[in-house]
Amino acid sequence: MSLITWNAEQFGTNVATHDKEHQQIFDALNALHASVEGGDRATTGQKLDQLLDIVQSHFKSEEENLAKVGYAEFDAHKAAHDHLLATCTDLHAKFSAGQTEITPDTTGFLKDWLVGHIPNVDRAYSEPLKAAGVA
Repeated sequence: MSLITWNAEQFGTNVATHDKEHQQIFDALNALHASVEGGDRATTGQKLDQLLDIVQSHFKSEEENLAKVGYAEFDAHKAAHDHLLATCTDLHAKFSAGQTEITPDTTGFLKDWLVGHIPNVDRAYSEPLKAAGVA
């Protein structure tokens, strides 16, 4: 069973590029969650690597578009991204060193972050990006 399901009503930003990226993040998080439930540490490590790569790519894409249009809340938006990445990078390092495990609490934390961030923070950029022609 999926941990999180993307739907336009709850998570759509009306910026197709970023909506697609968000869907890829959801898919990767669901794959990570499934591997955690399956108990295979090696697969969990691979899925964690994939999720982090997708998230970093998405944050870069989003931040480039926000900077391009002079988005008023850019600094706060980037700070939220940077905080999550720092948390995830630290977790990844500890997991790789065998100092911690990825658990359902971990994937639940990531789900909760997305559920809080996309509708409440990302949606706010919809109009400025659309007005600037970012699709």
